[in-house]
Amino acid sequence: MNRIKEVLKEQGRTQTWLSEKIEKSYVIVTNYCNNNAQPSIEVLRKIANILDVDVRILLHSTKDNL
Repeated sequence: MNRIKEVLKEQGRTQTWLSEKIEKSYVIVTNYCNNNAQPSIEVLRKIANILDVDVRILLHSTKDNL
């Protein structure tokens, strides 16, 4: 699971904008944003760089904070 959609919304950016920046189709980015598909680690790092966030921000934690 990823948080790409949430981070885009927080930054006021669109899926179309991101698709152009990472040179992927709008459909692929929509699938990433809706968690129907997951980007490769390489693509996830590219998205993090473009959005200027730590890659960990784009991921849901697998552990509950105690």
